[in-house]
Amino acid sequence: MYIRKDDTVEVISGDDKGTRGKVLRVLRVKNQVVVAGVNRVYKHLKPSRRNPQGGRLSKEMPVDASNVMMIDPTTNKPTRVGVRYLDDGSKELFAKKSKARIRLITKPNPRYAKKA
Repeated sequence: MYIRKDDTVEVISGDDKGTRGKVLRVLRVKNQVVVAGVNRVYKHLKPSRRNPQGGRLSKEMPVDASNVMMIDPTTNKPTRVGVRYLDDGSKELFAKKSKARIRLITKPNPRYAKKA
């Protein structure tokens, strides 16, 4: 899974289809992400010392990572992503349609550098 915290994604299925948001948390073991403003539920709180009023707290719940797509930086539309090595041996994440770089994944590694 190449989605990380602070990436912008769009929901492609479910009740919040078409909604964009920033990734708040990534749950790698469960293959889920928590996106701001998506899959909101109400948690009912009993009055306590910490929260004397009680009431309903709205919070985001995790969404499966297969239900979100990253946003292409050039076209500003959802896109599939791929990984490629650059000439200097660094690895980058790129948008499949526009071939634009989304993020650098690793530092240059001479093992993967192209020999001239």
